[in-house]
Amino acid sequence: MSTNDSKNDPMSLARKMWGSMGFSSLPDMMTPTFDADEIDKKVKDLKAVESWLKMNLSMLQMTIQGLEMQSLTLNAVRAMGQMTSNLTPGTTGAGSDQGLAPDAAGSGEGLRQAALWPWTMMQQMQEHMQKAAALAKDSQSPDEPKAT
Repeated sequence: MSTNDSKNDPMSLARKMWGSMGFSSLPDMMTPTFDADEIDKKVKDLKAVESWLKMNLSMLQMTIQGLEMQSLTLNAVRAMGQMTSNLTPGTTGAGSDQGLAPDAAGSGEGLRQAALWPWTMMQQMQEHMQKAAALAKDSQSPDEPKAT
């Protein structure tokens, strides 16, 4: 009769293994539960863990983005420093007139140029716009006779 029970019960092998280890029954994760309240409780617990993990993931992603921004900013500042040192290689005479060390005068000029880059860019854009307007005006007036 026990052979019929073991053939009909698919969990009999697992019960035998767990029984020989000293456990009286299968662990909770192995045995299916048929209590709806217990299932709902497990679902709520797992959803709470999921939301906690999502929150930690988003905080980790924000930290990574912040560090990447800091790295990009530092690299940009280094590049600007290298550009200013390359632009002003021979400022030793100008610095001595003001009573400054040659390095300080060169970095002061570089900082001044760095501070004026928006103004320089606007001037360049204005020059390009004026050239484009002049070209457009010349291309529109071939029909009209030019006054000499």
